[in-house]
Amino acid sequence: MEEFLSYDLWGNPVQEWLITFAFFVGSIALAKFLYWTFGRIFKSLASRTKTKLDDILINMLEEPIVFAIVIIGMWWGYDHLDFGEGVQVWVQRIFRILIAINITWLIVRLVDAIMSEFLIPYAEKSDGSMNQVMPVIRKTTKALIWILGTLLALNNAGYDVGALLAGVGIGGLAMAMAAKDFVANIFGGITVFIDKPFVFGDRIKIDGHDGFVRDIGIRTTKIQTLRGRYITVPNHKFTDSYVENVTSEPNRKMKVTLGLTYDTSHESVKQAKEILEEIAAKHNQTENDYNVWFESFGDFSLNLSMIYYIAKDGDVFQVPNEVNLEILDRFNAAGLDFAFPTQTVYHSSLDQGK
Repeated sequence: MEEFLSYDLWGNPVQEWLITFAFFVGSIALAKFLYWTFGRIFKSLASRTKTKLDDILINMLEEPIVFAIVIIGMWWGYDHLDFGEGVQVWVQRIFRILIAINITWLIVRLVDAIMSEFLIPYAEKSDGSMNQVMPVIRKTTKALIWILGTLLALNNAGYDVGALLAGVGIGGLAMAMAAKDFVANIFGGITVFIDKPFVFGDRIKIDGHDGFVRDIGIRTTKIQTLRGRYITVPNHKFTDSYVENVTSEPNRKMKVTLGLTYDTSHESVKQAKEILEEIAAKHNQTENDYNVWFESFGDFSLNLSMIYYIAKDGDVFQVPNEVNLEILDRFNAAGLDFAFPTQTVYHSSLDQGK
């Protein structure tokens, strides 16, 4: 038995291989035991408390801690073997990278859990723009943590991170030139989220397009036109173009000009003016702010004008339709005739003799 344990296998006694294997198996067994303990005991205890913080910590710490135990067990096991200085350096680098990645994984899970439990519910209770920008912030934060963790892992492994970043910077400059439109759209999306020139559901006008905002992304925004068609607008357009937010207007100003025939009497003109005032005042989707006046003597008509305002929540298509129909009905009932282009030609007796 002693001869078997001292037998040289790949440069190390069998006894050392068995010790290494025992550490490997022991670390995995201990990790599984802790995983079971977290799942059965700690989670049960945390569920009895009022706060959710302990539940979050247990759920997020569970897997990284188990993985850390496996890494430590394998490191202690490998420490009993000797493959030469060159292999030893590479193995140490691998273990350092694994440890740094495990710590980064733990931090990412903690940050993600805190954002899921606290920030995202808060954003859902706020306005639509905050709710839409949270997924972008969440992904960006996780990506930044992973980038920093990877750089830290490479630095701990003995790599020259500065030289690596310099090389990446040269390639990144070329990629940035190729992807400048993509970057411009990203910054345009951030501008939309921060400045909020419009929110989901607003009606806007941009570059000749008129429609309702149906989706706001980090790169593009989707608009449903008044014809029902969808168009995709790159977000950089909102930083270098004029955007008209139709929804944000406090009301919609409408003007109606009517022409009565020249044989209309003074009393009838006053009656027409009173009818227009009644119509503008009584409609339930117009504001109590209107003006009606006898505007001018036209070429072939007596012109009356009316200005009224559709309320913010009023239908800008149906209200003018209802107002105009009522004007037509009331004027016809009152015997008020609308003028149309006419011309009277007089012939002299001299012309008739010819």
